[in-house]
Amino acid sequence: MSDTSEHIVIVGAGAAGLMAARELARAGRKVTILEARQRCGGRIHPLPVSEFGYPADGGAEFVHGEAPVTRALLREAALSLQEIEGEQWSFDGTKLSREDRLDPHEAELQAVLGDLKDDLTVADFLRRHFSGDEYASMRHSIERMVEGYDAADPERASTLALRAEWMDGGHAPQARIDGGYGAMIDVLAADCRRHGVTIRLGCVVSAIAEEGGAVAVRCAGGDVHACDRVILTVPLPLLREIALPAGARAKLAAADDIGFGNVIKIVLRFARPWWRERKEDLADMTFLLSDQAIPVWWTQYPSQHAVLTGWFGGPRTMELESLDPQGLIEAGLGSLAAVFSLPRDDIARQLVAGAAANWAHDRFARGAYSWATPRTREAQAILSRAGGRVLFSGEALYRGRDMGTVEAALASGLETAGMILQG
Repeated sequence: MSDTSEHIVIVGAGAAGLMAARELARAGRKVTILEARQRCGGRIHPLPVSEFGYPADGGAEFVHGEAPVTRALLREAALSLQEIEGEQWSFDGTKLSREDRLDPHEAELQAVLGDLKDDLTVADFLRRHFSGDEYASMRHSIERMVEGYDAADPERASTLALRAEWMDGGHAPQARIDGGYGAMIDVLAADCRRHGVTIRLGCVVSAIAEEGGAVAVRCAGGDVHACDRVILTVPLPLLREIALPAGARAKLAAADDIGFGNVIKIVLRFARPWWRERKEDLADMTFLLSDQAIPVWWTQYPSQHAVLTGWFGGPRTMELESLDPQGLIEAGLGSLAAVFSLPRDDIARQLVAGAAANWAHDRFARGAYSWATPRTREAQAILSRAGGRVLFSGEALYRGRDMGTVEAALASGLETAGMILQG
């Protein structure tokens, strides 16, 4: 068998799967993608323009940091980025004010982080170095960021993995894609097909077996796809729902040392931007933080869409476990009413469209994205190691700072394809 006759099946048509498929197909490999959903993109989920007035994102939305793979792909696809601008605000239970990002203990935190050699969970780090009452505000801020931004559990999350994020003070550049992440996925999927990749939607993979020097990938409907190698790019919780060969199954045990978090996301379109009318200073507001049921909101600034997006991440999303999408929208309206001291019904009357997702309820995600524990790097090395005919790829396996992002998924897909092509 020549290299170019090798047939590779990729499970999952998200960012990692599409990126790996395109790279392999460009090199002449025969590639088939099996995707459980009736669309490509995975946890990238575009919402209807007809409802929200622009390509809103129900899943991944921001391009975080330098993101070299993402930005290169966007340049290639002639898709532009809009850098995030504006002010961050907070609500302390009584009043709205611009967020003060300078903590009086910031220099001390930076010094301790800089000297840290052995990894600790975030909770242990704070207990060991910042347990005093004078640090209460800083502890709250750090825990809120770990739970909300990173969707992680402070009792398990790695301090060393988050150190770089903390040491830049949260000032890494962020941007949105004009046209949303869906536009990037459309370009990737079209490029895959142009290079001969077969994409089969609605194929829920249930088992993978090695048979006589080949691989058989079985789908829930009874279809069997024979191939020489398979790449699994699905979210970590779904790997445990697929029957795997003994060698791959042994590797999978390492996944217990990789954190996987949840996110609730609510997108609300209003008839007009009533928050700017409520308080003139909010004209350039981007993020709004509070301790309400839905604690984080953001606008589309500098775009002027009358849209507010609510976000709730981490272990505490279990508090809203019983709510369906409409219940989450109601919770979001209640949180906004409390923050802005307005009757909830007044805000509800302005609502034009709403969408909400508890990603833990999504059958083909079971959560949002991954985060590092003190043992994650070792686990990633085990899962990413070459050998055998079943390979793992995706945002959870990227060993750089961008773990858990679309950038990580794209980069991991490239790495896995490169490993195959290099033999």
